[in-house]
Amino acid sequence: MFHLGTPLWQVALRSAIVYVAVLAGLRLAGKREIGQLSVSDLVLVLLIANAVQNAMVGPDTSLTGGLVSAATLLALAALVAAVVFRSPLLGGIVEGTRVQLVMDGRPDRRAMARAGVTAEELRTAIHENQIADVTDVYEAFLEPDGQISVLPVSAKEHLRMHVRTGRKHRRVRQLRKH
Repeated sequence: MFHLGTPLWQVALRSAIVYVAVLAGLRLAGKREIGQLSVSDLVLVLLIANAVQNAMVGPDTSLTGGLVSAATLLALAALVAAVVFRSPLLGGIVEGTRVQLVMDGRPDRRAMARAGVTAEELRTAIHENQIADVTDVYEAFLEPDGQISVLPVSAKEHLRMHVRTGRKHRRVRQLRKH
């Protein structure tokens, strides 16, 4: 149970390499794959987990080897979360950035194609937000987590007023400094 078949440093290093490789693979798979897991996606994730298990621990089937591998993966996940939180640039690389799909009621077909979003998926997201038609959408974005966020035209004026008010307050602060 505690007999090691592989040195602990190798288990940790192998686990780290597999973590980075799987993270890169999932990132390259695209936002839509992560945001909405289908049954086949879940099966794929489970099979990947099974396939990389031996790559992480080698011939080691000990409790200690499994715990070291799990601890390494958890530490790396915490490290990646901290780096993403502190660095917007690295956050964009690791998690991706949002993609604008609609602006002022006009879908951006090129952006949709690059992001792998179909017109039907966009229409569904719009309807889920109780909006009847794309012409009633101010902005829609594919978020880094794979979800589509939709802002109705009615939010446009509210956002403009907020921006104007924010600029006015900044200008007042600037004038007070001088």
